[in-house]
This record gives sequence, structure tokens and C-alpha cells, in this order.
Amino acid sequence: MGVFGVTVLPEWAQAEGIDPVLDRLQTAGVTDIATSPYVMEPDPDGSREPPADGGLGLVRLLDRPLWGERALNVRTAPSYAPDVSLYEGCPDQPPVPEALTAREGETVGRFIDAAKGRGMRVYLQVQAAIPPGYRVQFSAVRPQDEGLGPDDAPVRGRVDGNASLASGAVLAYTSALLKDLAKAYPAVDGVRIDWPEYPPYNFRSLFLDFAPAALVHAEVMGIDAARMRRDTLAVREALKTPRQPSGAITIELLENYPGAADLLRLRRHLTVRFVRKLREALPAHMALVPQTFPPPLHLLSGFDIAAIAPAVEGVGIKFYTMHWPMILGEWARALGGADWVAGALHDAFAPGGPRPETADDFVYPAPDEPHTAGSAAIAAKMTAAREEAGRDADKLFAFTHAYGPLGDVVRRAEACWMASEGRMWVNRYGYLSDEKIAALGALVRG
Repeated sequence: MGVFGVTVLPEWAQAEGIDPVLDRLQTAGVTDIATSPYVMEPDPDGSREPPADGGLGLVRLLDRPLWGERALNVRTAPSYAPDVSLYEGCPDQPPVPEALTAREGETVGRFIDAAKGRGMRVYLQVQAAIPPGYRVQFSAVRPQDEGLGPDDAPVRGRVDGNASLASGAVLAYTSALLKDLAKAYPAVDGVRIDWPEYPPYNFRSLFLDFAPAALVHAEVMGIDAARMRRDTLAVREALKTPRQPSGAITIELLENYPGAADLLRLRRHLTVRFVRKLREALPAHMALVPQTFPPPLHLLSGFDIAAIAPAVEGVGIKFYTMHWPMILGEWARALGGADWVAGALHDAFAPGGPRPETADDFVYPAPDEPHTAGSAAIAAKMTAAREEAGRDADKLFAFTHAYGPLGDVVRRAEACWMASEGRMWVNRYGYLSDEKIAALGALVRG
């Protein structure tokens, strides 16, 4: 059997107990788990769990009730006492341990030790560019560290809270965080970093980064910043007009806007640099596993698989397919919502499923609704990612999602399992009913 991993966030070890969680997963043949360095408690004034995903995810409900609820508001605290000396000089500082830390914090360390004792590999997952980094919902990015568009404005209301990858402060904080985690949890096998890129959930996010720190890198690269700004603004408008009678949207559009192509090149540079610096922050014996979007979305997020894969021990390709219609629907509406746009976006990004006629046809699925993403599309995207990685193809993992009805979860997992040649992670335990765990276990055992 290959790698069968499950992301188990700390609240499940708290709510269900360490051994019951691990018993279920070990029985199913799970080889790897990932968790995070925080603890949680219900709080009516806190953030929604499961996440609201920009409001569209409010339909989401947990399969496994958390403290008796399938959706609730929560707060978190660090699970350990950070070594503040590691953050000396950083404008961002780690959260301060509090009563919740004292009461529940040891759960994470005991969970890691118990999983290691059963022969499982264990990873910690944190956010790459969202201080304090434990969960995306609790972003505290400073305004001066935000990425900017060609109009010198940040993008508000995003699903992600990412900072500019050119920010020295954010890089210093995340590097310190990885060193801190390696010291606090020396038994873990590695760290997974989420969103070490420019997440493309929002159409305007595609045109970040004109932050002052990013423009310094552009100058060093020989990029004409004025042309980059002018062409990026132009291509943003050009996308609202059909280029062909069919209304096609293709990457070839950039041939007429070299400055916009320079922006993509700059974003790739910033992403590669950011990941390599984080690799340097971890001890050599701990793996670094960045996670990214599947082709071709990774081209727009700036994640250069070919350049990053050789520098790290693994790369997660995320097939969180409930997000695909959310992304394309947001883009379609941002592009004016004309009928031709929905079909053109569907053709360009090949998510599988029926071709939409309008932006309203991009629908975030309810818990009992199958995802429109096709199995063939999932396989093709994973194959494309492996081809891009070349000799490092076996470092790639397919990350599938447990959200959705049983049959559809298994269908999507099977596509990921086969296309990744048996290197699959499942996100997240809270959506894994006992029936799903059993079915996925049967899948990976063949």
C-alpha cells in the first residue's frame, strides 16, 4: 500500500479522544496523519466551523458532530508555549498561551506521540503566509504586508487572507514559526504549508502583486514595472470581451500583453523563493510539503511545480472540488456575467461535468450533492502536475476532500488514488463518517 493520509485537526482529538480517533483510522489502513498546533473550544462569538468559504460554504455541515454540533462557532489558542526568542525583530508575534492552552494544549503532543507509537507518520499543517498561521480564519496580516493590485489597492473580502509573498516580515515570521514547531514537536516527520502562493479564489487576486516589496524583486529581475502595470490593467479589461466568436479564454491572450506575462513570472519567482526559504528554516530531517491548486489554476496562483518539487520532500495537489464552481462562478460574475463567460471559463479550466450556460450554474454543492468535477478531469490534472514535476513526480500527493455524499467522496478519492499512483491525503476527518472511513479503507486496500 502507498500513502493514505488523513488531516485530523486537534479539535477531534479533544472531542472524541485520541485513541478512538486513531483506532478508526488505523483500522482503515491510514499511514499518515496531519494536525495543527492549536486547541479549540466552542465560542458563540467565534468563527464558524466548518469554514464559511466566503459565505458560500455556509451550506457545509460536519459528518461527525463536534461537541454535539454539525456546525458551530469556535475559538482557538496555541497548543504550546512559543519560544519568543525565535521571533525577535519580527513585527508579527505568535499568539500568547492562555487558559485554553493550559487546559487542553497537551492534547496535541499526546496525539502526535500516540500516532507515532502506532507507526504512523505525522505532519503539522500551518498557513504559509497568514500570521499567526494556525488557521486561515484567524488572519492577522498587517495592512503594510498585503499584496496590491495594479491599481495599488488590496483585495478585500477574499476566502484567503494571504499576505504578499514579497513581505520580509511575513517570511521572517513563518520561518520562525517553522523553527518553533520543530523545537516544540521534535517527533513530527514534517510540516505542510498551505497557500504558499497567491490563491485564485477572487478574480482580482489574479492581479496581485504590485506591493512595494514585490516591485523591488521585479526590478532585480529586469521587469519593466510600468509596462507590467499597464498591461495587467489592460488584460483585466480584455478578459471581459470575447476574443473569438466562441468567446474563448486562453493563456495565449497574454501574448498580446507581455507585461501581464511578466506579472505571472514575478509571482512564480516570489513563490519559489518563499518556499525555498521555508525549507531552510526546518531541520534537514523534517519534510516540507507545500500544497497548491491543480493545473491550470497553479499557473495563475504562481506555484511553479517544476522549480519547487526538487527543493522539497513533497507537494500536495489539492482537489477540493467544491471550490471549483465557487472560483469559476466568482470570476464569471467579476467578468460581467455575460452568458458566454461561464462556458469559456469551463472550457479553459476543464473541471469536468456539464458545461454551464450562465454564471448562476456554478453552484457550491450542499452536503448531500455530488460534486460536478469529473473523475477524468481529476485524473488529467494530477497527470499534468506529475508531468510538470518530471523526475520528482513521485514527490506529489493528491489531496482529496471528504466533504460530500459517500458515493461521490469515494469516486473522487479513487480518481486521486489512481492518478497519484497511491499517494493520497484526505481532508478532513470531520467530514469522514464511519461509513466513509470504511469505504476509503477498502479502496486503498484494493
